[in-house]
Amino acid sequence: MKVLIATDAWAPQINGVVTTLEHVKRYLEANGCLVQVIQPGDFKTVALPGYPEISLAWDVWKFAELIEAFEPDCVHIATEGPIGLIARGYLTKRGLPFTTSLHTKFPEYINERIGMPLSWGYRFLRWFHRAAESTLVTTQSMRDELTQRGLENLVVWTRGVDTELFTPQLRDPDREQSAQPTMVYVGRVAVEKNIKAFLDLPTPGTKVIVGDGPARARLQAGYPDAQWVGYQTGLDLAQHYANADVFVFPSRTDTFGIVMLEAMACGVPVAGYPATGTVDVVQEGVNGAIDEDLSLAVGRALQVSRDNCRRYALTKGWDAVGELFAQELVVITQLKQPSAAG
Repeated sequence: MKVLIATDAWAPQINGVVTTLEHVKRYLEANGCLVQVIQPGDFKTVALPGYPEISLAWDVWKFAELIEAFEPDCVHIATEGPIGLIARGYLTKRGLPFTTSLHTKFPEYINERIGMPLSWGYRFLRWFHRAAESTLVTTQSMRDELTQRGLENLVVWTRGVDTELFTPQLRDPDREQSAQPTMVYVGRVAVEKNIKAFLDLPTPGTKVIVGDGPARARLQAGYPDAQWVGYQTGLDLAQHYANADVFVFPSRTDTFGIVMLEAMACGVPVAGYPATGTVDVVQEGVNGAIDEDLSLAVGRALQVSRDNCRRYALTKGWDAVGELFAQELVVITQLKQPSAAG
């Protein structure tokens, strides 16, 4: 079977969408599928304003020749950007079935940045995804919230973690002698991530920010005592997790947060707000703590067993994520030409 994934998010971007799609691609290929990812690297691109690390495709009319050359059996549209839009237009014009996934609360992100009403953003999401046979969403709480917003045909599609890379064995033994905790945040440094709530915590200890983004310069200038280490990958990233005493996840808009599972796989409890994603992953007293007062969540999370966090992560393999993705794919009978009316 030939599977085409159309996405505006792909390497070298570092985020949960890319991580998820890379694991799905590996799963499909390991199970005999031929996978093509149509992504920004296939086009001429411009940098997203405010996010130079994110490239947007602009000569997207090339999509038709790419899909027709590949002749896929199934198509999945992973994002709602320029590539996702051109893929949707191509497929709907020809009456071809496809699936989509919804990874990001972009109405909230746009609202945070430019004040665009949330209703506008969700109107766009309803339009974009209603043509799909099914739309994969991250958690049950996200499904419930999107259902209330009028989206349909939603399927809960969880996330996984590489428990061989992310492991407690990477922890420096000297960390156990530290009198004050090391608190870590991993992710994009942007306004919608609410990192200021982490930096403002009164909890004594060391705050480490792993990641980069448009808000870094301003926040780093305002909080010079924190450790700003930039983007980290692979073993370096895993070591930052393992040497933390608590992972702080201050976002109220994330739809999941794979970083939480990565932290737990390293034996690190998670502290966060009661928000979508967090409430589906963090189990109070088992692998972390949730509270509207983030400092209280941190205090309780620090009492959680690191072994319990690791045990929870071991139940979250990527194969189940790939299997559900494959189950939802729909087969295209043929790449038909658009009708004159279309």
